[in-house]
Amino acid sequence: MTMEAPRQTYWQIRLNRVKEALQHNNFEAYLAEDPAQAKQVIENEILANLKNVRRVARGDSLSFEGTGMLEVIHNNAAYEWIDPFEAGLADEKSYERGRQALLADLFFTGCNALTESGVLVNLDGWGNRVAGLTFGPRHVIVVAGRNKVVPDLETAMFRIKNYAAPINAIRHKTKTPCAKTASCEDCNSPERICNAWTITEKSFPKGRIQVVLINEDLGI
Repeated sequence: MTMEAPRQTYWQIRLNRVKEALQHNNFEAYLAEDPAQAKQVIENEILANLKNVRRVARGDSLSFEGTGMLEVIHNNAAYEWIDPFEAGLADEKSYERGRQALLADLFFTGCNALTESGVLVNLDGWGNRVAGLTFGPRHVIVVAGRNKVVPDLETAMFRIKNYAAPINAIRHKTKTPCAKTASCEDCNSPERICNAWTITEKSFPKGRIQVVLINEDLGI
């Protein structure tokens, strides 16, 4: 037997516990074995049951992009697609679209870390992603790979500051110390990407935030 089958089973057990914890915290939660199945879940189990969704937006998320849903939404004439991260977009236009995204009917995003007690933990640069998660859009879909699951809040914050943030700083080619040292330096850089924390303990209203857990490493 290869290690992949036991690894998948291990994560199925853990993710099922996380799903139950999320549901206890008033989130809707779904499990998918891979990004392709996550796409099916989003299309057939979530979008099919949402009513009056016209304006759709997103926060910056490699996990969301990995499902292929970006292309599905972008190419569907039924949706008005608001994309602050369209390639080649000027900063001012990108910022304005980020503001418009807060009034979307549906907002897609990822998650920096997710505790086993069913709490979403995020750290943002602009604040547009965590703002949309918290308030504004009527519905939110969060896509999270198993690599985002951590035991507790302290581990979540350490993961974000010393792993996810430095990698994102490198990815976005920011001139921050962490892009050089690969660890948080608690900097005062004008390009700092760590400005706004959110700890989402409950979904309010109940079911507004729907979390798709994927039994695969996805995103950062």
